[in-house]
Amino acid sequence: MKGGVGKTTLTVNLATCLAKNHGKRVLVLDLDAQISATLSLMSPHEFAQTRKKRRTLSYLLDNIIQPNPYSKLDIHDIIQPYICGIEGLDLLPGDLELYDEYIVSEMLHKQAAMVDNPDFETVWNHFERVLIQKILEPVLEHYHFVIMDCAPGYNLLTRSGLSASNYYLLPARPEPLSVVGMQLLERRIAKLKESHQNNQPLNLNLLGVVFISSGGGLLSRYYNRVMRRVQADFSAEKLFKTSIPMDVNVAKAVDNFMPVVTSMPNSSGSKAFIKLAEEFLSKLPS
Repeated sequence: MKGGVGKTTLTVNLATCLAKNHGKRVLVLDLDAQISATLSLMSPHEFAQTRKKRRTLSYLLDNIIQPNPYSKLDIHDIIQPYICGIEGLDLLPGDLELYDEYIVSEMLHKQAAMVDNPDFETVWNHFERVLIQKILEPVLEHYHFVIMDCAPGYNLLTRSGLSASNYYLLPARPEPLSVVGMQLLERRIAKLKESHQNNQPLNLNLLGVVFISSGGGLLSRYYNRVMRRVQADFSAEKLFKTSIPMDVNVAKAVDNFMPVVTSMPNSSGSKAFIKLAEEFLSKLPS
């Protein structure tokens, strides 16, 4: 729910570690109109060329919201393979303009009006459930993991991304406002599961909370208090033992449009992400 907690940093570096160090086939899906994950893996010039050719998530969303029988591209054409030169690491680029909320609402109202018992909520919930799922379906068997970078807040794409997922990670900073954001998201996810209970129940589980340090200063004295609050909200197995330290090299890596684990592999941040990827894999069912 809160911005600036490290969602993108976690997404791109975890994905890179899984591909580079563990031989996994990983797709990064950028669901945030800020395109931070996209620009962490390709330069603005590369993105501009990609967007000019309409090879972004926006094209795939348009084909679902307003189907075009003359569409020439599919998801295989949109995905950027071997991103950053890493075998097994692919990117489905985001876009600055992903979809038009008015057109989506208009389309769903028309669908609700076509059935005998118009129920906009049911139609909306179905659309929400299948949107990202439909986009990914043709390539799911090709990947061990699809890792989605969601926008702050709780919009349609975030809910649809969650609905299509088996697990979600909660990146957090040891700050009071970050904990509030975690609590809000947990409540929203509980409601999301409830809204889909009458149809096909969501197979969505929290894999764990990952703490990403924001440094010392005045906030450091809140750390123990915040950790106690988190421990009260989540069981021990839901808290990753590996935390990501404050490391200026992580920010520098973004300037190079590459994950820190690739551009500066010996940095403290990179070593932490490598350890985190190992713990991530250990938490998954074998």
